[in-house]
Amino acid sequence: AGVGEIIMSTPAVDGRIHPALLVAADLAGVSRIFKIGGAQAIAALAYGTRTIPKVDKVVGPGNRFVAEAKRQLFGVVGIDSIAGPSELVVIADDSANPAWVAADLVAQAEHDPEARPILISPSAKTIRRVAREVERQVKTIERRAIAERAFRRHGTKIKARNLDDACRKANAIAPEHLSLQVRNPRRLLAKIRHAGAIFLGSCSAVALGDYIAGPNHVLPTGGTARFSSPLGVWDFVKATSLIDTTPGGLQRLASMVETIARTEGLTGHAESVKVRV
Repeated sequence: AGVGEIIMSTPAVDGRIHPALLVAADLAGVSRIFKIGGAQAIAALAYGTRTIPKVDKVVGPGNRFVAEAKRQLFGVVGIDSIAGPSELVVIADDSANPAWVAADLVAQAEHDPEARPILISPSAKTIRRVAREVERQVKTIERRAIAERAFRRHGTKIKARNLDDACRKANAIAPEHLSLQVRNPRRLLAKIRHAGAIFLGSCSAVALGDYIAGPNHVLPTGGTARFSSPLGVWDFVKATSLIDTTPGGLQRLASMVETIARTEGLTGHAESVKVRV
């Protein structure tokens, strides 16, 4: 997009930034790095300090305090979105591998106790088998306590009438991630209107999108996929209107401008055109 200066803010652990993060920043063309995180980082970037410059736009994920800071400072600084807890909806039919569906749901749940792992299926048998797999798999991960809290608080199993009904329910949720683990995922694609990222088929593990698949993984959450898109080049591109009127064009348009301006009671507007003709 041609951004002239890219500034990164990241919290340091014991005063250090992970070497892999520094290498990634270098490859991405980051100009400057500040060891600061949280709401205070958003405030510093929005207003500027003696050591941190004021920026034009803040993008990227963070915790609930970062999200709230971005919400309050929108207008002082541009933002990409107000990201809420991460969420995954899996639509699975009776062809889905329960272990694979469960693995995606567990991976989602380990993000945060507020993460939302949701299964929608027209098959009661599939729902039962996935639930058993989730119970087994969640015990094997390092962040078990976090994942179990997420499942207790927000884990949801929804029995749909059929796959069309499952798509309607997914559209109502407008999830950040939507996994279509069904026989013919492309048939369902036309029925999906609201989702941040869609993963087609059982081989398209959601973790691929987290790390390596290609599209940006800063995605709309909390139902905002109804009206917003993943972070992309267009978030750093602005459009500017250009008005270039010839004398003939001015003659043709002037009377219309005068009519509208006088209807609004803005006679100065009308006169600014009338004086030219």
